[in-house]
Amino acid sequence: MKIAVLIKYVPEATASWRFADDRALDRDGVEGRLSELDEYAVEQAIRLAEAGAATEISYLTMGPPRAVDALRKALAMGGDRAVHVVDDALHGTDAAGTAAVLAAALRRIEADLIICGMASTDAEMSVLPVMVAERLQLPAVVNAAVLKVADGSLTVERDTEDATEEVVAPLPALVSVTDRSGEARYPSFKGIVAAKRKPVTTWSLADLEIPADRVGAGGAATEVLAVRPSPPREAGTVITDEGDAAARLADFLAANKLL
Repeated sequence: MKIAVLIKYVPEATASWRFADDRALDRDGVEGRLSELDEYAVEQAIRLAEAGAATEISYLTMGPPRAVDALRKALAMGGDRAVHVVDDALHGTDAAGTAAVLAAALRRIEADLIICGMASTDAEMSVLPVMVAERLQLPAVVNAAVLKVADGSLTVERDTEDATEEVVAPLPALVSVTDRSGEARYPSFKGIVAAKRKPVTTWSLADLEIPADRVGAGGAATEVLAVRPSPPREAGTVITDEGDAAARLADFLAANKLL
């Protein structure tokens, strides 16, 4: 069984995010990393390989040249090869366009199981897995906390507000995993060194036979109308205990409709 893992290069959460004149995130102008939620997807793929259920793990990302750092991080954790879709025309591509590009790349990779994180840590839309699965006409099982592969099928456990569900889907399939699926491992020194020798293939839109006018801001189905910084946090209310702190705290909570 061949596994493909979708990963994303995202801005550091503590970095100062900047936006270009077209209101798109300036990904080249901010420090980035492999999305933390995608690390859980990487971990699940490696566990399946270690259990003998997978023979090959490929990582796929779409992003600027620096996105190769996310691929190298994943390869250092484990896996065999990576594919980086990079093209200047991709700047400003929305979720729908991204799904089209990733689906085209996945058709070339020909994986039996596609694993994704539950969401990216920048946009946090959580829609990309099912959009990719729809384009590939594959069953999609989302928010998996436990996943197993046997006898040509995928079995997943996922938690809802009321119960734990067990979902079974035939392979090939796509699954997204949550941060409850298992702690992601740290790359070892040996893994970091080995990752430098693992192949990373670069594909352009031309390689995927996707016209440039189908992606980017011009081909987007959505539009960002405005971008503004978050307002500064206001100073909080300090309650000094002079014997009546509990009552004053209760009054504060009640006044702010928190009780």
